[in-house]
Amino acid sequence: MFIKIPEKYQIKKTVNQNTYLVDGELKQWTGETSEVFSTISSTESYKPTLLGVIPTLGAKEAIAALDSADDAYNRGQGLWPTMTVEERILCMTAFVEQMKTKRDEVVKLLMWEIGKNLPDSEKEFDRTVEYIYDTIEDYKQMDRDSAKFVKNSNVNAHIRRGPLGIVLCLGPYNYPLNETFALLIPALIMGNTVVFKPAKIGVLLLSPLLEAFQNSFPKGVVNIIYGRGRTVASPIMKDGRVDVLALIGNSTSANALQDVHPKSNRLRMVLGLEAKNPAIVLEDADLDLAIDECIVGATSFNGQRCTALKVLYVHEAIVGEFNRRFAKKVDALKFGNPWEDGSKLTPLPEPGKPAYIQELIDDATEKGAKIINKKGGEITDNYIYPAVLYPVTKDMRVYKEEQFGPVIPVIAFSDIEEPLDDMAASNYGQQVSLFGKDVKTLAPLIDTLVNLVCRVNLNSSCQRGPDVYPFTGRKDSAVATLSVHDALRSFSIRTFLASKDNAYNNAILKDLLNTKSSNFVRTDYIL
Repeated sequence: MFIKIPEKYQIKKTVNQNTYLVDGELKQWTGETSEVFSTISSTESYKPTLLGVIPTLGAKEAIAALDSADDAYNRGQGLWPTMTVEERILCMTAFVEQMKTKRDEVVKLLMWEIGKNLPDSEKEFDRTVEYIYDTIEDYKQMDRDSAKFVKNSNVNAHIRRGPLGIVLCLGPYNYPLNETFALLIPALIMGNTVVFKPAKIGVLLLSPLLEAFQNSFPKGVVNIIYGRGRTVASPIMKDGRVDVLALIGNSTSANALQDVHPKSNRLRMVLGLEAKNPAIVLEDADLDLAIDECIVGATSFNGQRCTALKVLYVHEAIVGEFNRRFAKKVDALKFGNPWEDGSKLTPLPEPGKPAYIQELIDDATEKGAKIINKKGGEITDNYIYPAVLYPVTKDMRVYKEEQFGPVIPVIAFSDIEEPLDDMAASNYGQQVSLFGKDVKTLAPLIDTLVNLVCRVNLNSSCQRGPDVYPFTGRKDSAVATLSVHDALRSFSIRTFLASKDNAYNNAILKDLLNTKSSNFVRTDYIL
């Protein structure tokens, strides 16, 4: 049934994104463009909605953006890397203040482009603003902690963190604002210059922010380009001038880009990659709590999150009751357009995703699994209803692949070593959700699980936040650590001035501090 779209959320005018940001200029593009469609229909008979167009840049434009970032960094001698901390903070504050004025535009595009529901789209925007302010405060504290000299073995040292150089930033489609900015913001504020290419889906929502980037930072510090990854990202990496690859996506892309860099020993990787996060529901778990948390973990944003619960291990003594109640609650979730009240399930942004999920369901049912919820697998032009599959075995694709969509495999276990062995053998190691209450059972489990993944969630679904906590993973799930605190360190390196403790050097140091002639050597306390 077609529900009339509220006027506030209607697409009345397409976004003609005919500029891109390089060298401080919004450069006009008159070449090839790519249309951006939403899988959400604006008409009663289903038809994808044209949202706008973006430039389809080529290798020439990509290298020009790299040249711009290179000039701005100027081998560490540029204006941005040599600025004081306070000056960079002023630029970042100016940006976030302008960004806040674009909330409604960005939220609307988030809903249309990626199908994220209204509360979650608003949360993504607000959380990103909060992340920027928290990063600024953490950066101030880092500077306060560094505003001193230390002495050891008759050597005085003034130790700070400095930028790494040029960063190529590639964001994901599922959190095209928040997770992209979780790379971009710390990279910038630490004094690096950036070439940023948004994801193929969730690209237009950056259009309202281009002028804010242009107005807030010196020319060449932020360069935003559009195009296909192979066409623009690969030439940039092949050039060899990129110092940091910052990517949230899949390991195949990360490996391909890393492989073409001619100086891989000099390349720092900051990566958020795949995960196959399990839930382990023990025999003594609070079933109401476990089911509610597993619903959230498996179905939020249709399971299109690296932190989603992608396989549920349930003790065989309770699996029947768990399945019955869990399947009923999945079927009770409302499917609707993002702005409709109570919509928990929304259209999938990738046109081919329903067919892919159907392949996983077909493979599993052919190998003995059953769809245990009534609505499971119901398919439309832009959605497939979450299928709860049981029993799932290791030879099924849905067990091996990161499904990144609405299908939920359930596995019964009798011995806790079964899920533990599976996790140890897995290529991934981001998080786990553990449900139970007996301390004698939980204690050894926790001691093992912290060595298999990087976050153990006790009686709660897997998640990224709060952003002050470390966000990382083992094996193929991540490289480096992202969070307000850790990301600043991931995009920087310790650097310091050393001076032998004698009257000659000490007089120079005092003069440096008193005259405040150095942006690096200073002990000012930033309020």
